[in-house]
Amino acid sequence: MRRRNGCVRILTRAQRGSYSKAVADKPPPPAHQYDVTLSTGPFREPDAEAISYDFYVNRKGWLIPRAMRVFVDIKGELDLFQHQILDVSGGSPGQQLKLMQMLTRKIADQKVRIVLEENRIEKATEVLVKGFTGNDWYLAPKLETWMRAVKDQVREEIKTQVGL
Repeated sequence: MRRRNGCVRILTRAQRGSYSKAVADKPPPPAHQYDVTLSTGPFREPDAEAISYDFYVNRKGWLIPRAMRVFVDIKGELDLFQHQILDVSGGSPGQQLKLMQMLTRKIADQKVRIVLEENRIEKATEVLVKGFTGNDWYLAPKLETWMRAVKDQVREEIKTQVGL
């Protein structure tokens, strides 16, 4: 609200109240719809006990997709899901490999959803998502809640796809 001579117009108390009320009544901006595609993976990380996947994340308005590398911590996330929540073990080496790939992919997909809810991809063109420890410890309960919610569905998939 500038006047022609460059001075700023001073609002009265009533005008300020109506302005702040209009701003407070404004609905929150809509959540972005992201298009997430798997680029490559799984990779065994040489310096860490982790499996990683590379994803491309795109949304309307971006010229190029953004990259996201997601690490699945073998001891902290995969073992929790496989042994404590699902209670799945055994099988041939081929079945174990297929099971590990299936579970790590499901965990990586969910970690992408959790990180996108936090809008981290809006702040950077490349995002590295490590295990939910250290600075990201507060995200671990969300992941564990998801694991417990889908355990019956995942058990059925394991029976049909892996044969365990």
